[in-house]
Parts: sequence; C-alpha cells; structure tokens
Amino acid sequence: MTSRRPAAGLVLALAIFAAASAPAAETQAGAPARPNVLLLVAEDLSPRIGAFGDPVARTPHLDRLAAEGTRFTNVFTTAGVCAPSRAALILGRHQISTGGQHMRSSGGGYLAVPPADARAFPELLRAAGYFTYQNGKRDYQFDSVWAGSDPSPLWDVEDEEEAWSMRDPGQPFFGMTNDRATHESGVMPPLGRWPHSAIHFAMQLMQWFDRRGFTDAIVPTPPERVTLPPYYADLPEVRRDLARHYDNVQIMDARVGRVLERLERDGLADETIVVWTTDHGDGLPRAKRDLYDSGLKVPMIIRWPERFRPDGRPPGGIDAQLVSFVDLTVTLLAMAGVEAPPGMHGRNFLDPTSPPRTYVFASRDRIDEVEDRQRAVRDVRFKYIWSGFPERAEGFPLAFRDNLDGVRALRRAFEAGRLDPAQRRWFEAPGEERLFDLAADPHELADVSKDPAYAETLARMRAAYAAFRARVPDLSDEPEETMAARFWPEGEQPVTAAPTFRVEGGRVHVASATPGAAIEIARDGGPWRLYTGPVAADIVATVRTAAVNKGTLGLTDLALYAVKERQAVCVAYRD
Repeated sequence: MTSRRPAAGLVLALAIFAAASAPAAETQAGAPARPNVLLLVAEDLSPRIGAFGDPVARTPHLDRLAAEGTRFTNVFTTAGVCAPSRAALILGRHQISTGGQHMRSSGGGYLAVPPADARAFPELLRAAGYFTYQNGKRDYQFDSVWAGSDPSPLWDVEDEEEAWSMRDPGQPFFGMTNDRATHESGVMPPLGRWPHSAIHFAMQLMQWFDRRGFTDAIVPTPPERVTLPPYYADLPEVRRDLARHYDNVQIMDARVGRVLERLERDGLADETIVVWTTDHGDGLPRAKRDLYDSGLKVPMIIRWPERFRPDGRPPGGIDAQLVSFVDLTVTLLAMAGVEAPPGMHGRNFLDPTSPPRTYVFASRDRIDEVEDRQRAVRDVRFKYIWSGFPERAEGFPLAFRDNLDGVRALRRAFEAGRLDPAQRRWFEAPGEERLFDLAADPHELADVSKDPAYAETLARMRAAYAAFRARVPDLSDEPEETMAARFWPEGEQPVTAAPTFRVEGGRVHVASATPGAAIEIARDGGPWRLYTGPVAADIVATVRTAAVNKGTLGLTDLALYAVKERQAVCVAYRD
C-alpha cells in the first residue's frame, strides 16, 4: 500500500513552512451528506455477463448487483485499448485532444502534457473534500502506469482496495478499483505452457501471482460451449482462448463479490453508490484495439442506496441511452455534487433535463510499435469508420497480441487460404471509409458505404464526424514526433516550477508558475492535502508542488522554508 504521508527522513531534510488546512472538514461543515462513490473497473471485457444476457458467463455477484441497480446497455469507450481509454475517462476529454491517444505515450519516449485547464476528476473530488484512493492501474498517459509507483495529487492513498477506513471521520470517499483478471494477458497460455516470448513468460508469472486464492472460484468453461462470432474460424485454439476468457470472468466476479461484501461488513452499502464497468471490449482478436463494438461497447451497472436513488430508477432496470466514457466522468462528479469544468466533453447522463446523445465517438492511433489512425462515429443504428491508413489491415502482426494462441492460429489459417470472406476481413486492407448498418449487421462485416441506398446516412455520419472535429482538437493531425517535441522539448520532460510563498494577514499563500500545477500540503508527519487556498501561518509543514496530471516533473521539487518576521524565507531548494 502507498499511503500519502511524507517520508520521515525527507521531511527532516526538506521541510518547508506552511500550514495544512482541513478542507474535508470545512467542506462538509453544514453541508448535506454526500454519497460515497465506488468505481470498479474490469479490464478487456465486453458484456459477457449473465445479467446482460450471456448464457455462458458465470457472474452471480454482478448479476445480483444488476438486480439491485440499473444496467446500461449502450456504453462505449473512446478507444479500444486501455491507456487511451483511461486517459479520456480521467480527464473527461477525448484523448486525441490531450495528447493521450497513442498506445502508450511512453512507448514514444514521452508522456502526454494535457492543457493546463484539464483537471483529472479525482483531483476535483479531492479538492471538494472527498477522500480518494485507487489500486491497480493508473495508465492515464501522463504519469506512471501503476498505482503507487510515485506520488500523485489525484489520490490520498494508492495500491489499496478498500482504503475507506483511512479517511477522516464523516468524510465521503471516492474509490477506484482496477481488476486485471480479465486482461488480454490472462487469455495467453498460462504458466506450465512453454511461452511464446519473454513478455509472455512475464505475463504468465504476473497472472499466476495475481490469481492466488481465486482459482477455486473457476468452474472450467468447456470450449465446445462457447459461441464463436462469424469473424472467427472454428479452430481449437480460438475456442480455448474464449473459454479461458470466460474462466477469467469468474475470477473477476468473485473479486467484485469480495469488495461488495466488505462494503456491507463495514456498514457502508447504504451510503455508497457502486459503479461497475470495464475499460474497453474483449481482450481478443478483432476486439481489443479495434473500433468495432467488440472493442468499444462495454457493460455498466450502477447501484444506488435508496436515499440517493434517482427518481424513476427502480432496482433491476435497463437504460439503453447512448453513453460515452467522457459522460461517465461528468456523471461521477455530479454524483458527488461537483460541477464539471467547462472543458470536459461529456454530459451527465443521469440528468433528465440533459438532451440525450445522438452520437458517440472513438479513436485509434499508434498501437504499440505500429503506426495507425482511425476514427469512428456511432449512433443507435450505424457505425462510420474513417481510416488514415486505408491499406493497413487491422490484424497486423503485433508483438504483445501475437502471444495469444487464437491470433496465431487465425493468421496461419489466413496465410493458408482457409478463412471465409468474413474471417479474412480483419487481415485485409479496410479502405478509407466504412459504414455498417448495425441493425442488419451487428458484427460489422458488411460495408455499405458504397451502397446508394445508404448515401444519405453516409453523408450524415460524415457530417457528424466533421462537426466533432470542429469542436474537439485532434493532435494526431501532426506527426507523433512533432507532438512529443512540443510536450518534451529536446526530449526532456518539463519540470514544474518551484513553489513560491507569500505571507499576508497571518496566512500563507502558495503558488507555482507552472500553469495547472497541483499543490499539496502536509502537516508534520500527517497526510498530504490539496492546497485550495491560503492557510494559517503558524505551523511548520511540508509542501510539495506537483503537476503529474500535466505530464511534468514536480514530485521531487521540494524547498526548505523557515519563518522570519512573518515572512517565508527560502533556505534550500532541490530540483
């Protein structure tokens, strides 16, 4: 677990003058009670849940959660792969507008530096008095992939599943738990099988370690029971991969049950809104990384305690409105009574006065070592996909993905000419534009963009994409190398400006010259608090400026200050 308390030696060596206010207590004084919010995010999973109609899935805990809440059946991520999708969720902005669109930014030798006014929603919750924690992945494209790998102003505590007990009395919490049981790596042959590569062996070890204590939850899924979509050839390797995916879903479901049980055990179920979803579609070929519904459409369940339940939402209901992941960001803030900043691209989908969405939008850019660019627009019936590399097949060789037995078997069958037209399509050039009628073609196999009967629809979807481009900047209009050079001049990560201090009227004012920098303050040995305004100048404490949500270094910018005649005097500084 990574708690947010200053290291003792560091505080002794590098303490600075200021005082920590108690924003959580002040925010709550005289205010109506606010709900806790728990966001549970599984990885790489389409709606393979019993409550969503899947006859093979064994998901008793999620089925119960759905019976007590609402199932959202038309939720779409903004990318078919984790880091870009998470970048959009955390900032509430499409990743193409913040520099988080390439998988991963670190693979290009940089971190994204979003606009100064782009605020991560957990930071906004924290500033509003919420205790925030998470475990598992960050993967937002502008700092480290893993929680707890370095401090972050977004979270009070990291690398801890149920950290709500660490909050102040009466303080509401927001928790985000990431579960990798269903990750693509879990579909790869497990430990005991000869690995296809060094990265496969590393994934085998990680999955073995991660599943300890949960393998008893698995009732093996017979490969002959799974239903293959028409774009898969009926090969033993493909069936085994899909069956293994269903086994992993059982582990994920058991973990959800454990979290919900602890919530009830601690008497918090009646005070906590639970949101469960996944970061994108299945970790399988022609799903993960792609802009088909198999890569973008995700299940979502929200369960409200009775006192916070919106009007007209009885338990067990279904909501079929179009929802984008950027909408989820705004809605999570609204649940906590926090107004979303103007720059966010989403809407509160629980607000009955908010006009419903007509379209959702998604993007695909560099995928690991392979350059690519696609954009998608979807309404309730049609999907439009534009390809910037029209001759590049989507099923190209990819070092990580090619560790799946099913991918390797499908590629061998394609090269041997044993696939039918629907199964070959993933390995063939897509062309610049495609249009799919999802009512007649739910698997997106029949491109109707050249069919005169769909000319009006094609023009409408093109216009929707053009309108989206007009209001949402697309940083992939320039080469990634050019964007990276703007973010990291001469290949060097920018550094957050050192804090400045001003004492006035018995209060300390703290600032950083770096636009959008987040400032934290800690009483001696106490937890870090976000600086939200001037604080009393009577306690020696440690202050750190940080702008990790802007892709800049700021976590080691510490200064030693002392009080001299009511002035903050810099004694030492370390960059």
